[in-house]
Amino acid sequence: MLLKLIACNVFLREACFSIAQSPHVIDPDFLELGEHAQSDRLRRTLQARIDATEQSARKYDAILLLYGLCGNAVVGLHASRTRLVVPRAHDCCTILLGSGQRFEEHFGDNPSRPFGSIGYLERGDYFLRTDLGEDRVQYGDPYAALVEQYGEENARYVWEAMHPPALEAMNDTVTFINIPETAQPSAEQRFRDRAAAEGKECLVLEGSLRLIRKLLHGDWDAEEFLVIEPGQKIAGVYDWRQVVRAEPIARDDAC
Repeated sequence: MLLKLIACNVFLREACFSIAQSPHVIDPDFLELGEHAQSDRLRRTLQARIDATEQSARKYDAILLLYGLCGNAVVGLHASRTRLVVPRAHDCCTILLGSGQRFEEHFGDNPSRPFGSIGYLERGDYFLRTDLGEDRVQYGDPYAALVEQYGEENARYVWEAMHPPALEAMNDTVTFINIPETAQPSAEQRFRDRAAAEGKECLVLEGSLRLIRKLLHGDWDAEEFLVIEPGQKIAGVYDWRQVVRAEPIARDDAC
C-alpha cells in the first residue's frame, strides 16, 4: 500500500524506526509538538494537511494519523476520498505504552498524571506533555469532555471537586516512558534531573512500539484502530476502550 503518515514529532524516532521495517511505502509528515498548544489550532492544521494530501498527485490508499484524541484535536477530522486511520488512544501516552490496556493499568486511577518521553525532551525541550506551550501537564481528554458538556467555568469547578488535594498529590510522581528500540540513557538521566529539580519522584515505565508498528504495517483491527471512510468524520467517545468512533459527515462539515 501507499500510505501517508501525519504524526506529531514527539514520535519521530519511533515512527522512523517503524517505517524502516514496514512492508508498505509511507510518506511521513511530522508536525511540531508545539501545535498541541491549542486543540482548535491543531485540528485546523491536521485538516489542512489531510486536504493537501488529497489534492496531491500521489493517490494514497490511506492517511494515517499518529495522534490520540489530544484534547479533542482529532474530533471532526475527515477526508473526501481517502480512508483515515487513527489509534483508539486518549493521548500519546497510550501510543507510547503500546496499548489502551497498559494505559488503563498505569494511569487508570489518574489519567492526567504527568508523563514524558525522549520525544518531549528533544522536540522543543519539553519536560512533560504540555498545555498552552508551557512545561506543565495538560488536563487531558476527561477535562475536555467536561468542558464540552458544562462549559469552561463550570467544568473547572466540577474537575476540582473530582480531584481533591489528596489525589493531586499523586502528581508528585512523574513518569518517563522509555521505549527500548529508541532509548537513550542520556535522555532518561536528563528527565530524572529535571524531576529532581522540581522536587518530584521519577518512575520509569517501559514503552512499546506495538501500536505504532501496527498502524504503519496496516494491521488495523477494529479493537485498537478506527478506520474512517469517506463521508464520515471522527467523533469522541471518552471511555476507556472505544475512545473514538465514526459519524456520518454533515454537509456543513464538508464545506
